[in-house]
Amino acid sequence: MFQIGDKVVHPMHGAGIIDSIVDERINGKTQAYYVFRMPVNGLVLKIPTANSNAVGLRAVVDPAFADAVIDSLSDLKIDMTSNWNRRYRENLERLKSGDLYEVARVIKCLMIRDAQRGLSTGERKMLHSAKQIFISEVVLAKNVPYGDIEGRLNASLMCEGA
Repeated sequence: MFQIGDKVVHPMHGAGIIDSIVDERINGKTQAYYVFRMPVNGLVLKIPTANSNAVGLRAVVDPAFADAVIDSLSDLKIDMTSNWNRRYRENLERLKSGDLYEVARVIKCLMIRDAQRGLSTGERKMLHSAKQIFISEVVLAKNVPYGDIEGRLNASLMCEGA
């Protein structure tokens, strides 16, 4: 169970801090919720504490792991199918996994695809979401400004011509 002040990651929304744990009564049943605030865009979510594992809520990675992921971007292997629908579904599953390496794979795949052929509107939105998820976690893990991590991410991917 997480505590107030813990830095956590929601697979589809990114990283934030647990502001409070509240009890709410819905349909006659009282349930505890984490009130989860994202510092980057101000989004506030309520996640049932009993469902937090099923949702994929997890602690933010440590700073050394975050650095290792960024440093390994150029060596990260990606699978890029030409079928838009299949590629979209595979990338969505990677995002849902909540794994920082998988989120990095989505970013790399879509940035390379964008440089080669451009992206559809759906893939462009997915790339934006993946970057937000990735950067929000690294920002909280390393306690550095958003722009620094965004610049570092873009520089790592630009080195290989993405």
